Amino acid sequence: MCGITGFWWPRKADANLAERMATRIISRGPDDFGAWCSVQTGLALAHRRLSIIDLSPAGHQPMLSPCGRYTLIFNGEIYNHLNLRHELESAGCEFVWRGHSDTETLLAGISVWGVQGTLGRLNGMFAFALWDSAEKTLFLARDRMGEKPLYWGWRDDVLLFGSELKALKAHPSFNAEIDRKSLTLLLRHCYIPAPYSIYQGIQKLMPGHFVQIPLHGDVARSKDAQPEAYWQLNHAVEQGLANPFRGSPDEAVGLLESQLSASIGEQMLADVPLGAFLSGGVDSSTIVALMQAQSERPVRTFTIGFDQGGYNEATHAKAVAGHLGTQHTELYVRPEDALAVIPKLPEMYCEPFSDSSQIPTFLVSQMAKQHVTVALSGDGGDELFGGYNRYMAARKVWGPVQRLPVFARHAAAGFLRSVSPATWDKLFDWARPVLPRRLQLSIPGEKARKLADVLALSDGQAFYRQLTSHWTDPAKVVIGVTEPDTLLTTPATWPETDCLEHAMMAMDAQTYMADDILTKVDRAAMATSLETRVPMLDHRVVELAWRMPLNLKIREGQGKWLLRQVLYKHVPRDLIERPKMGFGIPLDSWLRGPLREWAEALLDESRLRSEGFFHPEPIRIMWAEHLSGKQNWQYHLWSVLMFQAWLDVN
Repeated sequence: MCGITGFWWPRKADANLAERMATRIISRGPDDFGAWCSVQTGLALAHRRLSIIDLSPAGHQPMLSPCGRYTLIFNGEIYNHLNLRHELESAGCEFVWRGHSDTETLLAGISVWGVQGTLGRLNGMFAFALWDSAEKTLFLARDRMGEKPLYWGWRDDVLLFGSELKALKAHPSFNAEIDRKSLTLLLRHCYIPAPYSIYQGIQKLMPGHFVQIPLHGDVARSKDAQPEAYWQLNHAVEQGLANPFRGSPDEAVGLLESQLSASIGEQMLADVPLGAFLSGGVDSSTIVALMQAQSERPVRTFTIGFDQGGYNEATHAKAVAGHLGTQHTELYVRPEDALAVIPKLPEMYCEPFSDSSQIPTFLVSQMAKQHVTVALSGDGGDELFGGYNRYMAARKVWGPVQRLPVFARHAAAGFLRSVSPATWDKLFDWARPVLPRRLQLSIPGEKARKLADVLALSDGQAFYRQLTSHWTDPAKVVIGVTEPDTLLTTPATWPETDCLEHAMMAMDAQTYMADDILTKVDRAAMATSLETRVPMLDHRVVELAWRMPLNLKIREGQGKWLLRQVLYKHVPRDLIERPKMGFGIPLDSWLRGPLREWAEALLDESRLRSEGFFHPEPIRIMWAEHLSGKQNWQYHLWSVLMFQAWLDVN
């Protein structure tokens, strides 16, 4: 895991400037630094290294190929790089390896197979910039699922690129204005989806894409370069559904366990201490169980807990760790510890980001970094194996809803809205002892509000978009813009699937997982110089998951059936079976309590008017309703607050 950055500035390449840009992302790579530039070409590359594989100087970057044609800066890990070395050697390629870093393997592969031929062979997480001096072409590329970030764009006639926006902003040509259209997306989703960024003219490279930019001839020709896909999740979805697994459920469980074990084994390769996050839920427990099954020593595991009920999974994680025999570390976080993270968020997240679980994610990363340099996580299980409650809602709610007359839908919505979310929460809490398991919901008030919102929708795509929206009409809040199109609003970008549940899972993987979950973990962990790895996003696991029929993912109203069966071979069922709990904080009560003064200053009506980004009225109404307890608007308000806090710093 590292940080990369660079620029093309004809006749003005400067290694010292590239170094200053890289210094802005030093937490991504505190162990080593390198810069390279070609004054003749105008290209400069810089790298910050977090040493994981081959700690020797042989892993130093920027790295030049032995033939002198290619120069590479690389962020990430190639898990199959030793196999690629064997493939190259078996093909008769005679390389004198300088070390055992995956960067060197990547360069060797590109020199033999070319960029596209190598990308198709890689199993890993990565973002890289490659200069081909023979073709005078710069390549930028990003891994299949979007684990590693890469921003790029033009400011006048200067090309800028890097792992984080803060590196680009260190260049003197960076004068980009805030993109108000992207601000509407932040309010809707709590994140800004690729390819957009908070700045006009700067975009995120889409997962599974590369772009080749000719740096010869006129600048206009270079600016015409467009990203191309070398791998697409939609293709994996459609291929998997067209060629489904036809064996027995037991065979499916065995096949998944075998592939997951292989992927985890590859991702346990490191020359530094390694561990795993453990929440005690299905996903992280499965990863840890399969790690421990192939480790001769106890795996290091980490979790944080809160004393406030409804937000604490530490007791469950401790029980799983005890059963598996891991070396477990837990930290109970006081409210003041979590609150102290908030001022750091605008710098940690270089563009506004408002998934509030960013706070506990940073805290668990900070704790893990005290003991290890690499941590595996269980992210991806929900999107691949049907874990989110909204997939169950597609069948239980949307199916009956679309058959109801319109007047009945509106009447039901009116009833749900007539009871405040706080009252729904109290009612469900009071009735919990007698409720069946399927009705023991987390945040029932929030779910009731969302159900009311979807009752009058027209189709399954609109239903899904409603479920994944916070502000449902953000263009009425942001001044002077219309909301831009995204993957979710463009029907042509949806894959052909056999059911709404599968369509939702596919879109979640390309939007919520890539732009929220993976962004959250990358920035929080890299702020502490901790590398995170996600075995379930190995493309072989992804492609296998899409061969599995829905009834092996969702059964009897419960998701992740197949993954659970793998886990139950290692951990007793009664340690796992409980209502799903998010990795969250009591944000709603904090906004009414210790965060109230901070939030009030950021949401001040005169301030909102003078800054000119938001219409103050809907925000002030929402803030008043939240303070009174009439409605829980924590997620809507947090998006505005995170932008306001980011604006203060930037």
